[in-house]
Amino acid sequence: MTSAVLVFLLCLTAGALTTVHGEDPYLFYTWNITYGTISPLGVPQQVILINGQFPGPTINSTTNNNVIVNVFNNIDEPFLLTWSGIQHRKNSWQDGVLGTMCPIAPGTNYTYHFQVKDQIGTYMYYPSTALHRAGGAFGGLNVHSRSVIPIPYTLPLENDDFYVLINDWYTKSHSELRKILDSGRTLARPQGVLINGQSGKTDGKGKPLFTLKPGRTYKFRICNPGLRTSLNFRIQGHNMKLVEMEGSHVVQNVYESLDVHVGQCYSVLVKADQKPKDYYLVASSRFLKGEPLMATGLISYKGGKGPASPELPKGPAGWAWSLNQFRTFRWNLTASAARPNPQGSYHYGEINITQTYKFVSSANKVDGKLRYAINGVSHVNPTTPPKFAEYYGVPEKVFKYDVMSITPPAEKITKVIVDANIRNVTFHDFVEIIFENHENTIQSWKIDGYSFFAVAVEPGTWTPEKRKNYNLQDAVSRHTVQVFPKSWAAILLTFDNAGMWNIRSELTERTYLGQQLYISVYSPRRSLKEEYNLPDNAPLCGIVADMKKPKPYNL
Repeated sequence: MTSAVLVFLLCLTAGALTTVHGEDPYLFYTWNITYGTISPLGVPQQVILINGQFPGPTINSTTNNNVIVNVFNNIDEPFLLTWSGIQHRKNSWQDGVLGTMCPIAPGTNYTYHFQVKDQIGTYMYYPSTALHRAGGAFGGLNVHSRSVIPIPYTLPLENDDFYVLINDWYTKSHSELRKILDSGRTLARPQGVLINGQSGKTDGKGKPLFTLKPGRTYKFRICNPGLRTSLNFRIQGHNMKLVEMEGSHVVQNVYESLDVHVGQCYSVLVKADQKPKDYYLVASSRFLKGEPLMATGLISYKGGKGPASPELPKGPAGWAWSLNQFRTFRWNLTASAARPNPQGSYHYGEINITQTYKFVSSANKVDGKLRYAINGVSHVNPTTPPKFAEYYGVPEKVFKYDVMSITPPAEKITKVIVDANIRNVTFHDFVEIIFENHENTIQSWKIDGYSFFAVAVEPGTWTPEKRKNYNLQDAVSRHTVQVFPKSWAAILLTFDNAGMWNIRSELTERTYLGQQLYISVYSPRRSLKEEYNLPDNAPLCGIVADMKKPKPYNL
């Protein structure tokens, strides 16, 4: 038994967090998933806690660390966590979605083991099963740069690095909300907005979320783990210098406020250079009918005197403002950091596109109930994870490949197929994906296992001529992209990470009702150089539960 494994077992027994020093350090966490009752909006309700916390604990890691999280499921439903933005190189087994994992059954545990390989930045985790995300169990996941790699700004002190989770919130439990969707209806407008699990007040009497020392510069990591609502974030009396988003250093523009769409994360620097007193953090809803929903939180200057002004900074109006802000985001090409390297070149705009995928979302009724679809196909999860079926060599017993076309029907989508939606793709292809939104609401899309270049977001309908509007020089490499109403977004990426990966709407009710698919990036070599084996501790389910495990991959 190796020393790393021995320490691993001892740490799990003790329920401790420990670092094992070696070539690539290990971080160990033990998490207990339970129900609890709290009142984020003043109404007692059931939520999902991690080690008794809401939101959950923050994972602080460094590039190339191995992260070990032993999750004990003590709620009454199968459960999984997904690590949003972590690429899990060659290791889709740890992605925490139902296409690649059997869920953790009630009363059992599963130990995730993944490496934050060649990544830096601000990420988060949240539940991927049912509507558990509506109950909580989300939190921050930091990947700090290694000390030997310079970063393009002066790094704040360790205790000057703050996480800010902003999200919409319902006073109904996750199970009540799921019943609404199962009945064929859509979720109504949320009841409120939270900042780090609190709605806040504007009487100036709350306990500060953060305390600042005059003259110091602080990093605020801002993520939106909500269900469906884009939010605008701002800090009373302070500007924010954007330095990183979703794993990429960016050109350091200064903003008074930032639109943070569902599933997105930003890192900003804020200098404590105002009069020493209290100030408000503000998060308000965007693109909802009626008056915006709002949450506040206090920041306090150490030694300062005076309450925060009750006059809160106003948020922007209209989605054109948000589109124009997106256009100001640029990749910092001079920064040293882990970054995508498609086909041996940072000049992604010079690589020939081998395949174009055009995904059109739709909302349709199937047997009188609401379903969301992509190109007319609404995904349902088989009882056997498709990735398991592939690994065991029995995919034909679980699903059919390519039920969905890579281009939408020419006519308006009125008929929807409800089926497992898995697309075969070619390993190492450099592809263009178009997300087209014909609806009147904003959307947000996420791809697991990859970062991609978000080269364009534009109003109207996409045509090949629109490629002349692409940013082929310094588009930000990220893992989410928003699509505004009656608009489209274009991304470029290389399918160089073998495995099965989820492409989904980040709006949770849409994902739950079928607006997702899986891409099978399959390497016929079955080599450990390209993909890891099924973990020995993986729970089995469906038809593979009683099957003999296939011959493992080797070098």
